[in-house]
Amino acid sequence: MENYKFFQNKSCEYFPCHKVKDESTFNCLFCYCPLYLLKDECGGNFNYDHGVKDCSKCLKPHTPGSYEFIMSKMSEVMERGKLGGK
Repeated sequence: MENYKFFQNKSCEYFPCHKVKDESTFNCLFCYCPLYLLKDECGGNFNYDHGVKDCSKCLKPHTPGSYEFIMSKMSEVMERGKLGGK
């Protein structure tokens, strides 16, 4: 059992916050992507709009396998979050 890897909040007024074909697999666990601060190295589908990272077309944190992908990058997130990190 790995239920901790998936969560949906269908009562959220933004659900789903991205256009998807199959809402049943939409994962809300990482509503705010913890990889945002990795900038160009997050591995997601993003672009920059007037210097601001726009992740509105990225489904990386919301699709099957997202938990494993994000957790594989969390050591890098934590390193950058340290005082004096990159």
